[in-house]
This record gives sequence, structure tokens and C-alpha cells, in this order.
Amino acid sequence: MAAGDYVSFWKGTMKIVSAITRLLLGLMFFVFGLNGFLHFLPMGPMPTGLAGQFISALVQSHYMIVVSALQVVGGFLLLVNRYVPLALTLLGPVIVNILLFHAFMAPKGLPLALLACVLWILTALKARLAFAGLFQQRVPTDSKGPPLTSERRGIRQAS
Repeated sequence: MAAGDYVSFWKGTMKIVSAITRLLLGLMFFVFGLNGFLHFLPMGPMPTGLAGQFISALVQSHYMIVVSALQVVGGFLLLVNRYVPLALTLLGPVIVNILLFHAFMAPKGLPLALLACVLWILTALKARLAFAGLFQQRVPTDSKGPPLTSERRGIRQAS
């Protein structure tokens, strides 16, 4: 096999992996977000202690309605493969909160939280060009023309 064949194989494999991770992440958040409204998945008993108090506060303040709505919207956008960077931006803070909740208050759910985090990272790698501007130390300016495009900044477009 020539070196070009390996590159072609790798790109094809990564496209498949990226699509699978995007669909799994989208399905996970779409289903669990809908469950926040429709309650079709049986939920076990309310956790005790601080975790139970935290969940009670989120539910009683209707904060969970907003979180569930963000999950449904983000999951749907991932499933239909539209506005993926927006979906990742909506789901990122939700995943951080889920991860921290399970890390500090309810460790039993930590494996699923870590799975969501890994799926998010793998999906974000495919859309990393959309986030390239966030990781610039200084904002480039060009007073003689329109804002700098990715070609003028020297950023390669993902294929």
C-alpha cells in the first residue's frame, strides 16, 4: 500500500467515526432532553443527600426545563447535521455540569457522563475549524478591508 492509500483510508475512517460520534451524541441528548418533558424513561429513586437536594432545586426552580430544551435542540441539530458548532456550543456547558455533578455528588453516573464528554470531544474535533477564532491569542485586524477570512489568516479548510 502506498502512503497516499493510508491517508485516504484514514480520512474515510475518520469520516465514519465522526458521523457515528455525532449521531450517538445527538441521540443521547435528544432522547434524554425529551425525557425531561415527556417522562417516558423510568427514573430510579431520587438520590439522597446533597445530590437529591441539588436535583430538587433544579426541578422546583424550573431550571431543568431550560436544560432539557437545550438538550433537545442541541441533540436535534446534531442528528440532522445542521449547525453542528452551535449544537456543540449549546451542549458543552450542559456536559460540563453533568460531569461535575456526577464527579462530586453522584459518582454512580460518572461513566455515562464521561462517555458524553468523549463523544463531544470527538465530534468537536471534526468542527474545530469553526472554533479556531476562540484560540487566537490576539485578534487580527486589517484596517484596509473586510475582516480576515480563514484563507487570509493562513488557516487550512477541513476537507
